[in-house]
Amino acid sequence: MEHLSYAYGKNHYLEDPDLRAVLAHFWPEAREREAELADWGAFMGREVYEAAYHVDQEAEPVLVMHDLDGRRVDRVRLAPVQRQLLERLRPIMHPPYEGGSWHHHFALGYLLADPGLYCILTITHQVAYPLHKYAPDLSAWKERVLYGDAWGATWMTEIQGGSDLGANRTTARREGDVWRLSAGDKYFASGAGLADVAVATARPEGAPAGPKGLALFLVPRLDARGELNFKVRRLKAKSGTRAVPSGEVELEGSEAWLIGRAEEGIYYTLETLTVSRLANAVAAMGIAAKAILEVRERVRRREAFGRPLADWPLVRHDLLELAVRHAGGLALAFAAIDAFDRAWADRPPYSERYHFARFLSHLAKNRTADHAAEITRLAMELFGGLGFLEEYAVARWHREALITPIWEGPSNVQALDLLEAMQKKRAHEPFLAWLEERLAPRDEAGAGAALDAARRTLAGLAGAEPEAAVWTAKAALARLADAAAVAALYGLADGSGGRYRELAELYAGRFLRGEPFPAAAARRPEVFLPGKGPS
Repeated sequence: MEHLSYAYGKNHYLEDPDLRAVLAHFWPEAREREAELADWGAFMGREVYEAAYHVDQEAEPVLVMHDLDGRRVDRVRLAPVQRQLLERLRPIMHPPYEGGSWHHHFALGYLLADPGLYCILTITHQVAYPLHKYAPDLSAWKERVLYGDAWGATWMTEIQGGSDLGANRTTARREGDVWRLSAGDKYFASGAGLADVAVATARPEGAPAGPKGLALFLVPRLDARGELNFKVRRLKAKSGTRAVPSGEVELEGSEAWLIGRAEEGIYYTLETLTVSRLANAVAAMGIAAKAILEVRERVRRREAFGRPLADWPLVRHDLLELAVRHAGGLALAFAAIDAFDRAWADRPPYSERYHFARFLSHLAKNRTADHAAEITRLAMELFGGLGFLEEYAVARWHREALITPIWEGPSNVQALDLLEAMQKKRAHEPFLAWLEERLAPRDEAGAGAALDAARRTLAGLAGAEPEAAVWTAKAALARLADAAAVAALYGLADGSGGRYRELAELYAGRFLRGEPFPAAAARRPEVFLPGKGPS
């Protein structure tokens, strides 16, 4: 692997000044966990990096449908290194359930970043989440997925509806203490063949149509008699995320246990979706960070026309683009995580602080995906021809980044959900107050630009006819996210120095005012080629 990657063997925590600055700002307790985070950074940079490459290139999960006796088992075979690695990664899920912080949980997810491996942990964790909050009677399963031998999954979308959960056709019929789920065609089922238990949406008999008629159920792989409780039709061939087996699952008479109250099922479902959207945001920025780590070493080593690549103005311009997008996206992601950490104990019908956290999650999920796709594309370009070769590490990160705009609802869905949060929950009001608190007292040009852009964007949405609001919602989503990213970057500047003040100004100019980067920035390598932290 050392011949295929510049990032291999490096400590991915110590090499990431942006992560350390973000954690210092949003999670002061990170200072007490510096040694632990550095240990995780070393682990992610060597063993995880190598194993993830191996799985992607040579050892994808394989579906085994029958055992030697001809019985249907629908189980995936994992490479031994992946199975062992997943057990070592399981503690990433623990902090929120041990009195810890979501910042801690998502910092470790960011360091992992590999979206296939991280998806397995995320969907397993999403089983624990609703059980922890709403189903203490099913706590044995929570303990198994967090600390035991079980892997989980979340199966919401169906072939006919995709992101339109209200179109789900899976039905639920009660039989004594258990329920039976039928007519279920869960078409994008991550964890298929690996999951020992899943949470799935279904509509109880007599429940209303649409999303509010959905309840959330726990579905074990084996029923009470020890027989297969659902079937895996096939695994899907994907461009990336190959470490997580994704397939099609059929629920037909499957035993299930109701989670919480049936009439609140859609709220539980959307809560778990918020958690996974935050995971998507940090994974996107973690993928981007690994591509940047590859590139920064490349431009220091490679010469062209008699000079190191890092000395050429146009290359410096590209490096600045990477730095601005990454720092802004990471700060935005952790601003959303911080808001969720303060609100996650809330229950339906929720408080203003929860609706604010949800609002930020839409902004972060969508904009970080945009940034990751562009960062990894530009990283390939800076490598030249080698960037397009699958044998080297950098090409994979662009493939992996391209799932992040799609997972957990693409940009159109995020925009519509944002409008709903504004119109039904007035979630933009605490968002604007949050921005004003952070930006109004500042005299920097970028702060004024961000606050002005947010005010004008929100006023435009509020004053538009319904169809016109939808038409412009995706552009509004990006502008509001960019305003929030600028606010978060200024927050970092107050504690971590002038680099982040400069990045905030550059971000505001580039994405809110539509200005090119100033030529003087080419003479500021400390901004776009920062040194690593203490070793």
